Amino acid sequence: MSHPEPHPHHGHPASRREFIRRSARLAAAIAATGTVGGWLWNRHPPGDFSKASAPPPLPDFSVRDGGPAMSIVTGGERATALQRGLAALGGIERFVKRGDRVLLKVNAAFATPAALGATTHPDLAAELIRLCLKAGAASVIVTDNPINSPESCFALSGLGEATARAGGRLVVPRETDFLPATVPGARLLRDWPVLRRPFEGVNKLIGVAPVKSHNRAGASMTMKNWYGLLGGRRNQFHQDIHGIVSELSALVRPTFVVLDGTASMMSNGPTGGSLDDLKATRTMVVSTDMVAADAFGISLLDRSPADLPYLRMAAERGTGRLDYEALKPIRLSLS
Repeated sequence: MSHPEPHPHHGHPASRREFIRRSARLAAAIAATGTVGGWLWNRHPPGDFSKASAPPPLPDFSVRDGGPAMSIVTGGERATALQRGLAALGGIERFVKRGDRVLLKVNAAFATPAALGATTHPDLAAELIRLCLKAGAASVIVTDNPINSPESCFALSGLGEATARAGGRLVVPRETDFLPATVPGARLLRDWPVLRRPFEGVNKLIGVAPVKSHNRAGASMTMKNWYGLLGGRRNQFHQDIHGIVSELSALVRPTFVVLDGTASMMSNGPTGGSLDDLKATRTMVVSTDMVAADAFGISLLDRSPADLPYLRMAAERGTGRLDYEALKPIRLSLS
C-alpha cells in the first residue's frame, strides 16, 4: 500500500515513526487525565425535550450566486492544491469579503499527530486562515469540540500552533459555549446542545476535514465533521449515526467545504494510529455542496455513495446533490 511522502523536515522515516509512537503514548496520558469539555454537558436528559418554542438552528452561511460549485484537484501539496481549487471556483474573494468574520470548523477529534491523518492537517488550516485574512477577513476563528481533551487535541494535532502562526484565533470550547438548537422536523436534533457561542458575529463558515474510514458511519468526511459541534451525551447518536449526520446537514449550511484526500485513511478509522492505515490519494475537493463533496470523496476509499446511507438521506432533505457530476465539477491535475 502506498504512503504519503514524508515532509522534508520530518527527517528519516524511522525517526518519524518513533515520533508518532511517542506522541500517541503522550496523547493517551493526556486524554486519561484531561477533561472532555462540553461533551459532558447536556441541557436535557435523552428524550426529555423542552416544550418551549423551538430554538432556531444555526444561520445559513451558504453562498448562492450561481457560480461553479465544485472543484477536484489531483496532485500537488496541500496549500497549492487548495489555492488552485479555490481559484477554479472564482477565488477566495468570491466567498470571503473585506470585514467578514469567518469560522473554520476543523476536525480535531483526537489527540494524535497530524501525520496519522485522523484530524484536519495544520498546513491546510493555516493556508485557509492566510487566504481569508488576505481577502480582508476581519477575523478567523478555529474551533471544534473534540472527543478527547480539547487542549491536548489542538496541541498534538498541531492545529493550535498553526492557527496562531497564521493569525487566526483558536476557540477551545467551554460548557457555556453550548446552547440548544433544533432542526425543524428533526427526530434527533431537538433542543440539543450545540457549540453556538463561537458563531456569534460570524457571517462565513468553512468546514475542512480529512477523508477517513469510520467504523460506524462508514466514512468521515465533510458532513460527519459537523458532529463535532454537538455537545451533551452525543455518543447516544451512534445508534442512528446516519440519521444524525443527515440532520446535521440541515443544521449547518456552510459557505464552502474543503475535503482533504491528500492521504486518505483506508482502514481503522476514524482514529487510525499507523501510517499503514493511509493511502496517498493526492486529491483535494473544494465545494459549496458538502453532499456532493462527500459523494465524490467516498470513491477515494474505494467505495460508492450507496455505501453511505446518510448521503442519500441528506440529498432527500434537499441539503445537497448526490449526483455530483450534475454540478459539472472543475477538474485540475497538478502532476
